[in-house]
Amino acid sequence: MQVFIAGATGVLGRRLVAECVERGHEVVGLTRDDRGDELVRERGGEPRCGDVFDRESVVEAAAGADVLVHAATAIPTDTRPSDEDWALNDRVRREGAENLVAAAGAVDAGRVLQQSVVWVARQPDGSQFDETDEPHPNRVTRSALDAERIVEQGAEDHGFDPVVLRGGWFYAPDTAHTRQFGEGLLSGRLPIVGGGILGRQDATLSFVHVDDAARAFAAAAEGEATGTFHVVDDDPTTLATFLRALADRLDAPEPRRVPSWLARFLVGKASVRLLTNSMPTTNERLREAFDWEPAYPTHREGLDQVVERWRETGTIRATGEGYEWTAPSP
Repeated sequence: MQVFIAGATGVLGRRLVAECVERGHEVVGLTRDDRGDELVRERGGEPRCGDVFDRESVVEAAAGADVLVHAATAIPTDTRPSDEDWALNDRVRREGAENLVAAAGAVDAGRVLQQSVVWVARQPDGSQFDETDEPHPNRVTRSALDAERIVEQGAEDHGFDPVVLRGGWFYAPDTAHTRQFGEGLLSGRLPIVGGGILGRQDATLSFVHVDDAARAFAAAAEGEATGTFHVVDDDPTTLATFLRALADRLDAPEPRRVPSWLARFLVGKASVRLLTNSMPTTNERLREAFDWEPAYPTHREGLDQVVERWRETGTIRATGEGYEWTAPSP
């Protein structure tokens, strides 16, 4: 097949280019500059210039594609993102979905994959949920749900197969938030944000290593099933457990706790809401539909890989008292 990827230079997109090439497909990655061209070529793909906001360029770049993938996002990485930061991500999701749907119709593609996030369907009471449960979007996730619906409506209009892949919390050696966690833990500046007056109420989150997410997208590109699927690992866990596991692997100090009411002043309401509201879900439907299983079934195996990669690349350096962060700040 020819697989067209918008977002081919991001942490998910780079892996997806390489994964699809390894599976024998011709891969086209949408790029905006020379560095993007280089990233796509290094992984065996063909870069084509365009912009997800420019419909004509997307249609031209997608010529010949059998499958289109919208993996482009602009998730804010600032400690305290502004509404303008989130607005850019909203635009990438909504306009990007609209333009990929238009391109799919123009090139007569057979399949469109849309990246989304599992917390669009997080339940108000924090209970377990799956793909059949009613969505409950908020300010941050509403555009992800809008993009899902744009693709679903586009499938009715143009006749392609729609697939929505809702990812859990992405982590990997090269994601900005994972690197922020690592540097923050080593410096002693990263707290555990919890609910309640003292911050001791922990939310259960669904994580997934980005390597596993890329393999899920590649499997869905090749598959026949349609609909919505949750891309998460096998073991939802609390943020406190995740951060302590990373701290242990880095020989970092035990992270202190900060209550959510205080953290709002430091990182903003949107970030606190994400960190302190449970979103436990499963990957059962994804496994059954595409014969997929995670290489990193829990955060423990995934964080082993993260820290080992940081050692190999010199991101961290061993000292007499543990490790220090030696890479530029994320």
